[in-house]
Amino acid sequence: MDDAIRKARVLIEALGWIQQFRGRYVVIKLGGSTLDDQHAIRSFLTDVIFMETVGMHPVLIHGGGKSISRAMQTAGIEPKFVHGRRYTDEATLKIASTVLSQEISTSLAEMICEQGGRAKPLHFGSQNCLFGKKLVFQDPVSGESLDLGRVGEVTHIDEDLLRKTCTSEHIPVIPSIAMDEDGQLLNVNADTAAANVARLLKAEKLVFLSDVPGIFRDLNDRESLISHLETKICRDLIADGTIDAGMVPKVDAALDALDAGVRKVHIVDACMPHSLLLEIYSDKGIGTEIVA
Repeated sequence: MDDAIRKARVLIEALGWIQQFRGRYVVIKLGGSTLDDQHAIRSFLTDVIFMETVGMHPVLIHGGGKSISRAMQTAGIEPKFVHGRRYTDEATLKIASTVLSQEISTSLAEMICEQGGRAKPLHFGSQNCLFGKKLVFQDPVSGESLDLGRVGEVTHIDEDLLRKTCTSEHIPVIPSIAMDEDGQLLNVNADTAAANVARLLKAEKLVFLSDVPGIFRDLNDRESLISHLETKICRDLIADGTIDAGMVPKVDAALDALDAGVRKVHIVDACMPHSLLLEIYSDKGIGTEIVA
């Protein structure tokens, strides 16, 4: 009986958050090592299906850098980097677009359907949702413009398509490939793509599924996880090096989204079972939330 009562209390705690977020959009970015862990993906997708079932509108955006690297290695293509950033030539773009749209998006949608949900992959091969332009990257030291090849940034989205997909009780699954005004494809960083979609949708939340539980004051001290951050303090932590290089692009994208009207950004551990539900539908989350 005590166990049953405890379960009922958990449901009551979630009820307030379910009511508050009903009809709201949440953009979720999936990538990194999580895509190689089938158990973690299934747990994560269960959370996404739950969110859609109780009335929230989840929009799933994914990358797939490790899968792309493996496919390039199989094809005998050597990766190229410009100041630490991957250069995308035509051969790399073809592999990336194929892996992301035909393999990963399709697989994620199928796994959602296997669990009783409904999903719709949205990309250049079905119905395109992301539109962009070629990214001009400037060297932070010299200011010189660097050519990264077919690398882009999201400038606008097919908002009507996204909203219709969500209101028809389907979960959009979107790979980080955009199309420019000439119909050419562009490889887009999945973190910044998710942030731009959240900004353009005026989403309630932007969630990054990460390889770590959140932002730490000391990476060597697991007890130093910061559960709540405001943007000013976040920028200070970037400036003093507390937020390390690997997390900086993700946090920069988060800050841009908050400046544009997204209400909250969450960074949570993708490998913890049901971390998404614990972060969003409980009074005390388990990751790091960033607010304006």
